[in-house]
Amino acid sequence: MKEELLQKEFSYRMSRSGGKGGQHVNKVETRVEVIFDLNNSAVFTDDQKERIRLQLGNKINAKGEIQVVCQSTRSQLRNKHFAIAKLIELLKNALVEKTKRKPTQISRAKQEKRLKAKRINSEKKSWRGKIDY
Repeated sequence: MKEELLQKEFSYRMSRSGGKGGQHVNKVETRVEVIFDLNNSAVFTDDQKERIRLQLGNKINAKGEIQVVCQSTRSQLRNKHFAIAKLIELLKNALVEKTKRKPTQISRAKQEKRLKAKRINSEKKSWRGKIDY
């Protein structure tokens, strides 16, 4: 995945960030929203797009866009870098194929050891019962 080509397909929207900041918060637009249109992307193949749709289905809106918002810092540039990094990480993780679990069996020795321990514990508890005279 070419990150330079991918970043050219991003669009940005800036707005005023909520939260603390006094009068400064009412003047500057530090909240950054990075928008990526998956349907019209030239970077990914159709198979990759389908995989991304399956993995990130809850993050894709009705238009087929993925939106990432960052408002953690007071700097618009830093928020932009954080949002870009977060979106790229999301896309990378969505493309990674998960390894299939190989079914295994418990070895006979471990099974016998477990059953022996259960037997010993059962005996120990049976000795705690009432004694009839």
